[in-house]
Amino acid sequence: MLSPGDAMPNFALLNNVDHKNLRVIRDYSSQYGDNEVSVVTFPQEFRAIQNEYPIFFKKNAETGKFIPVALMGLRQNENVFLSEVGWDAQYIPASVKRRPFLIGVQPPKPGEGEQPSRLVYVDMDSPRLSEVAGDPVFLPHGGYSPYLETMVELLEYIQYGTELNEQFVDMLLASELLEVVALEITLKSGEQNNLAGLYTINEDKLNGLGGSAVAELHAKGFLECIYMILASHANVLKLIARVEARLSAQ
Repeated sequence: MLSPGDAMPNFALLNNVDHKNLRVIRDYSSQYGDNEVSVVTFPQEFRAIQNEYPIFFKKNAETGKFIPVALMGLRQNENVFLSEVGWDAQYIPASVKRRPFLIGVQPPKPGEGEQPSRLVYVDMDSPRLSEVAGDPVFLPHGGYSPYLETMVELLEYIQYGTELNEQFVDMLLASELLEVVALEITLKSGEQNNLAGLYTINEDKLNGLGGSAVAELHAKGFLECIYMILASHANVLKLIARVEARLSAQ
């Protein structure tokens, strides 16, 4: 999501005049920037995410805020879910599917109320953009295409997820439930991979929480999120297996 003052290298406000012929290629590959080791994820999708990806937390170096992320590899610029035919998983994270769009927030104009408006922006530097290939963004008469309608719904879903993430993290920090975790993985080849900068749930502190704190987490739906995060860590072994399979195929 964009807010006033955010860096916008080449984001443009989407409109049916300047972008009437715009199309979006929906394939997944490293050439489209999908070779990321992790992406932000949201509480509403934790159930689907935890079936395939490990969930951890990362700390934004600039803001100092924690965000939950889905881990997709063991090394920088490695996504082991990318294959020759696209994304090899039953569920693709929402923050990946929304590309090249995002929501920007525009402050209300004087006399127009107090609620900021949400606008759709498009990353004009995205290699997914085309005028000959992919799904059309607008219909010939200028209306939203079915694809764009889906993207707008997804952006609203992400906006709500961003708000949930802030609430979730605030409650975790209030109970001191986050702790640093060091993933030190040695592959069969002897190659060592140390994933630094990850955080997870402190299970000892979780088990020692008072009844009121547990009840509050449960009431918000966050207690279930915590257990899905912990359960997702079993997927680290699946990540390792995918890495090993790739190395053996080389």
